[in-house]
Amino acid sequence: MSSSRDRPLEGVPFAALIEEIVRRLGEDPSRPGLRRTPERVEEALGFLTKGYRLTPEGVIGDALFEDGHRNMVLVKDIEMYSLCEHHLLPFFGKVHVAYIPRGHIVGLSKIARLVEVFSRRLQVQERLTEEIAQSLWDVAEPEGVGVVIEAHHLCMMMRGVEKQNSYTITSAVRGSFLQDARTRDEFLRLCQSEHRPLG
Repeated sequence: MSSSRDRPLEGVPFAALIEEIVRRLGEDPSRPGLRRTPERVEEALGFLTKGYRLTPEGVIGDALFEDGHRNMVLVKDIEMYSLCEHHLLPFFGKVHVAYIPRGHIVGLSKIARLVEVFSRRLQVQERLTEEIAQSLWDVAEPEGVGVVIEAHHLCMMMRGVEKQNSYTITSAVRGSFLQDARTRDEFLRLCQSEHRPLG
């Protein structure tokens, strides 16, 4: 177990660390526009990483309802915002989550909250996709689960190769989505169908 001597900055307030970063970037943290930036950054990062303080069981709670429904349930185009763990730059996009119930259905809003549990952490898209699928598989115990994420990564758009129009698609499947090609094909086809927002 590491001691505080191994972590010399452990006792330094978060805002002071941000102030030093601003200074090392060549700015004056005392100028009017930057005076409250360290506190704002601390608050923003706390919000963007709130998933560390959440659990799948906690967000789903008692929203598992006994029901005999045995067909696919798909919640599509769930907005997702996360931070790339390699550069602390955002990646964002949409998540499609489907499952086939086995005796229980999940409150629909809880599926979106499940996405938040894992997206509001330092992440890579590949792991995020797997974590959402596995958590729904574990908590709801359905016949099958499918998750697809489509995301734009600012670490590719703003730096490095600077490819503005690229996006990344990842998928994860469990149970009948893995074993039955027809179920998997139906899920992927529904994910690709056009969605027209209300209004």
